[in-house]
Amino acid sequence: MSNPKLGQPDRGGHFGAYGGVYVPETLMEPLRELDETYRAARRDASFRRELRYYLREYVGRPTPLYYADRMTRELDGAKIYLKREDLCHTGAHKINNCIGQILLARRMGKKRIIAETGAGQHGVATATVAAMFGLECVIYMGKVDMERQALNVFRMESLGAEVVPVAAGQQTLKEAISEAMRDWVTNVRTTHYVLGSVLGAHPYPRMVRDFQSVIGRETRTQIRRHEGRLPDALIACVGGGSNALGLFHPFVKDTDVRLIGVEAGGTGIESGKHAARFADARTGILQGTRTYVLQDDEGQIQLTHSVSAGLDYAAVGPEHSLLHDTGRAEYSWVTDEDAVMGFDKLAQWEGILPALESAHAVAWIIRNAGRFAPGQLVVINVSGRGDKDVQQIAEWKSQRKSL
Repeated sequence: MSNPKLGQPDRGGHFGAYGGVYVPETLMEPLRELDETYRAARRDASFRRELRYYLREYVGRPTPLYYADRMTRELDGAKIYLKREDLCHTGAHKINNCIGQILLARRMGKKRIIAETGAGQHGVATATVAAMFGLECVIYMGKVDMERQALNVFRMESLGAEVVPVAAGQQTLKEAISEAMRDWVTNVRTTHYVLGSVLGAHPYPRMVRDFQSVIGRETRTQIRRHEGRLPDALIACVGGGSNALGLFHPFVKDTDVRLIGVEAGGTGIESGKHAARFADARTGILQGTRTYVLQDDEGQIQLTHSVSAGLDYAAVGPEHSLLHDTGRAEYSWVTDEDAVMGFDKLAQWEGILPALESAHAVAWIIRNAGRFAPGQLVVINVSGRGDKDVQQIAEWKSQRKSL
C-alpha cells in the first residue's frame, strides 16, 4: 500500500488506507478487464473525442455556473454561485458517468447493462444511455426507494429498462448494490455493471470520479471568467460522493479553496436515524472497498435514514475518507428538516427546485452563511433537480402537520 497521496490511488486502488478490491474471485477478472479498458481509453484520443461529443451534444454540457443574486442578498454574506447540474439531460450529474461507462462497455463488447439506483436518477441516466445505444438494461432498486421515487421508476420503464424491486434488508440503496453485484457475478461475460458513485472495488472509485470531474473543470473556467479568481469554498452533498468529488477533484491542489461535503443527518445524530458516516467515525469494508462505514461494535452494518433516497447509504467513497483524514476536505451534516427548508428557500429565492440531495448543501450554506465574509465566493453544486421529490416532500410536510 502506498503512502497517502491526494489525487490518485495506487495501482491497487488504495487512497491511503482506503479503497482496494474486496470482492469474490469471480469478479477479479472483470474488474481487471475494466481497469485495463479504462486505462487504454484515457490514452485514446478517439475515446476522449467521443466522450466530449456526447457530453456536449447529448447531455448539454457545459452546464451554467449561475450567480444566485437574490440568495446572496438574502443571506448577506458570500457571493453564491450555483453549478447547475440539474440542467443536464435526465436532470442530474449521474449521466456524465453513465455516458463514460457505457462507452467502455461497448469497447468491451458487453451487450447487457445493469445498475443500482437509490433516488432513481442514476437508474434513469443508465436506462437513457442504454436506450440510445440499443443495449439491454436492468436496474436494481430497493422497494422503499421505488415507493418514494415512483416517478423515476416510471421513467426507467418508459425507457425500456427492467426495474427489479429488492425486498431484502432495509430495501434501499445498499441492498440494491448487493443485488446488482450478485447479477454481475452470474453474468460477467455479457454484462457490464454501471456503478453509480465513487464506491465499490477499484477501478470504480477513480473511474467514476474522473468521469464526474468535468463538473469541477468547467467550474474552474467559469468562475475565473465571472470573477477573475478561484472560489473560496465549494459545497456539495455527499452520499457515495460522486457529485462532490466531481466538483472537488480539480481543486484538490488549490489549498486556499475549502472543500465542504454535507452528509445526511436524518432526524439527528443522537437519534441514530441518519447517514452521516463521518459523525460516527468507524472504518470497515462494505461492497468491495475499505472506507468509513456506519457499523456497530461487532462490525454489523447499521440501518440508515435520510429523507433523501440518494444519501441513504451506510458507506462513503474511499477517496472522501482520505480527504477527511488529511483535513483537505471538511464534512458536516444537516437534518431532514433542514434539507426540506433548503429545498423551499432555493425554490422561493431563485425559482430552482433542487433535488433533496442537493438541498442538503443548500441548507448548509443557509445555516452557516455568517461564517463567510462579504465578497468571498462560494459555489454550491446543485447536483440534480427536485421534480422527483415533490410528492415525497408534500407527504413529509403533511405528516409533520399531523404530529
